[in-house]
Amino acid sequence: MCQVLEIMESVETPVGPIGSTEWMDEAACAGHSDLFFAPFAERPEARVRREAAARVICQECLVLSSCQEYARANRELGFWGGESESERADAGFPPTTPIIGRKRVAEQRARDAMANAS
Repeated sequence: MCQVLEIMESVETPVGPIGSTEWMDEAACAGHSDLFFAPFAERPEARVRREAAARVICQECLVLSSCQEYARANRELGFWGGESESERADAGFPPTTPIIGRKRVAEQRARDAMANAS
C-alpha cells in the first residue's frame, strides 16, 4: 500500500514550466490574449480568423523562436510562436488534450469553406 501512495504522490506533484519564461516580457502579444486563446465554444470559422490575426502579431515579434520552443516543450494550448495547436501537433508536439483531432478536422473544413466562398 505504501508503494502505491508513493507512486500516486509522485504523479500528482505539479511540475513547473519547461524552459525559461524571461522572454515573455518582450513578447509582442502582451495584452492580446483574446487573439491567442480560444473563447468557449468558438466556431471553426472564427478560430481561423482569430489565428490569422494572431499570426500577424507573431510575425513582428522579436521572441518568436523562444515562444515557439516554449510552447512545444510544454505542449501548450492556444496560439504560440506563430503556431496553432494543430500546427504544433503536426510537428510532433501535440497538446495534452484529447480533442485535438476534432479541432483539426473542424479547422480544415472552415478553411475550405472560406476558400470556396472567396
